[in-house]
Amino acid sequence: MNYLGHIYFSNNDPRLAVANLFGDFVKGKKYLEYPQYIQEGVLLHRKIDHFIDHHFEVIHLIHTIRGELPKVAPIAVDIYFDHLLARNWEQYHPSKLADFLAGFYSKINLSKEPYPSDFKHFINLLVERNWISHYHTEEGLYRMCQGVSSKLSFENALTKGHTVFQRFENEITSCFHEYMRDANEYLMKRV
Repeated sequence: MNYLGHIYFSNNDPRLAVANLFGDFVKGKKYLEYPQYIQEGVLLHRKIDHFIDHHFEVIHLIHTIRGELPKVAPIAVDIYFDHLLARNWEQYHPSKLADFLAGFYSKINLSKEPYPSDFKHFINLLVERNWISHYHTEEGLYRMCQGVSSKLSFENALTKGHTVFQRFENEITSCFHEYMRDANEYLMKRV
């Protein structure tokens, strides 16, 4: 999953959610150089990634769309699932998404946190631009696909990811709800 999924699976704990997002910024065992609460977030990030990468229905979905999105089908699924989580937020969380995000953002204070400056900059942009609030819209899905595509170091078809979503929307949506059922059961057991 992408940013929203990682925040969601952090069990309403803003500090853990930020550490979870840090998982994309730290490689290998470098996370062990950070305090315990950051290590826990990075490990949760990896647990979420591992679970989605090995979920039977997700693997099947990736094979279904791989012909349309070679090399980037797993990335597209992460984006699609964030889009669907935002669109179906109230099925999975008691708060409205806008209220949840406002509360999450208001609790972030990185001034004394030991994160590197590039990650702090990323979090500041995430809050200032409020990207996630647009995830539920078609325009938001389009922008996510374009933005992630531009960050990849290789030529890719993710720029047409939004049209692939439209073509396979029923299959993607069905897989998303099945994944969320299983992921909620598996990932929330840790608490």
